[in-house]
Amino acid sequence: MIWIEFIVLIGMILVGAQMKGIGLGVMGMVGLFIFLFVFKMKPTDPPLDVMLIIMAIVTTAATLQASGGLDYLVNLAEKIIKSNPSNITFIAPFTVYFLCLFAGTAHIVYSLLPIISEVSAKKGIRPERPLSISVIASHLALTGSPMSAATAALVVILGYPGALVDIMMICIPACIIGVLIGCFSVFKMGAELNEDPVFLQKMKDPEFAKTMMTDVEGVEKQLKPGAKTSVLIFTFAIVLIVIAGAFPNLVPSFESGKRTLAVAANGSLSMVTIISVITLTASAAMMLITKTSTAEVTKASLFTSMASAVVSVFGVVWMSSTFMNSNEQIIEHALGGIVNDYPWTFSVAVFIMGILMFSQAATTKTMMPLGIALGLPPSALMAIFPAVNSDFVLPGYPTLLAAINFDRTGSTKIGKYVINHSFNLPGVVAIGVAIAVGFLLGSIFL
Repeated sequence: MIWIEFIVLIGMILVGAQMKGIGLGVMGMVGLFIFLFVFKMKPTDPPLDVMLIIMAIVTTAATLQASGGLDYLVNLAEKIIKSNPSNITFIAPFTVYFLCLFAGTAHIVYSLLPIISEVSAKKGIRPERPLSISVIASHLALTGSPMSAATAALVVILGYPGALVDIMMICIPACIIGVLIGCFSVFKMGAELNEDPVFLQKMKDPEFAKTMMTDVEGVEKQLKPGAKTSVLIFTFAIVLIVIAGAFPNLVPSFESGKRTLAVAANGSLSMVTIISVITLTASAAMMLITKTSTAEVTKASLFTSMASAVVSVFGVVWMSSTFMNSNEQIIEHALGGIVNDYPWTFSVAVFIMGILMFSQAATTKTMMPLGIALGLPPSALMAIFPAVNSDFVLPGYPTLLAAINFDRTGSTKIGKYVINHSFNLPGVVAIGVAIAVGFLLGSIFL
């Protein structure tokens, strides 16, 4: 019976992934409907914690965007990338990584991809190299960022004081090393630009050749008056969240009792409450101080993407957690031994689920509770955490497609067999290294 249920689960995820947008969410609900009324499974609680975190964090990021803060950060990143074009294969990915680590979203990389492509092409460097690892870096930044929904979800799942700091302590250096090795993996990837047949064919077009030979300076976007102020407020919110996670005794506590979404069983505030209150308060401060209207926030691209993310998590995570909970004993019996003997093997399961779900937060919420049920310690789950970034394997994620479209030389591409595309090598290398380093750091510090 479990195999039939598993086929339903995978089938709904695959169909939802093909539909894109809210597809995962609505097909997740179709799967849940089948589980409830056909297989008579008992539903788990809906993933309200992750949904609330996504709404709070994305609203704050959208406020930063609407108030001009993201434009300010992108301008800084652009200057860094252009400062040393010869080393763009290393500079661009790390610039992207730290920008996304700060903002808690990979979607701001769209503003940098055309810059990376043009700067590398004009320097005679194959754009595929910096573009591919930069996209991977933008994803890896989410596993460790205190402002990302995926990290917040893992904090809630682990549920112990100081979990956020431990995640950052393990995942950030692990992912940085992963990105570094990923840079080396693409340093000589593909033919040199002046030997690439596709590029040479394009250069036969005089107009195209002219654009490649001309240094085109980008027009710096006019910043809003409150741009820098909004960045400071956003930074302050990050610091408060980290402090609250590191020093739980500074956070108000109440009498012990039944665990709720807002308060833990020991009476301490849950991370859902802390993150939601701090981020949305910061959002209010940005709007009031920088005079950014609520209409501007709701029209921001990050805000409009939130609905899709929330619906997707709502459906696919609820379906997946119901399946996992209903078959927990069977899964533990089948995987418990090998996972306990070789904890890294669980990263393979997480990696595969990440490919299907196209969402770091959804994959985290679905798979990490299973890891706990299988007896994995928090340090192992933190080491495995970067595996949720496997959404690059099937080249349908927006950041991948954007990188391909922005590369006018044609070097960044999807291969004949679909999965043999420009992002697989740096993605597998960077994530694999990050996981290995994560286990090493976990054994030392935790």
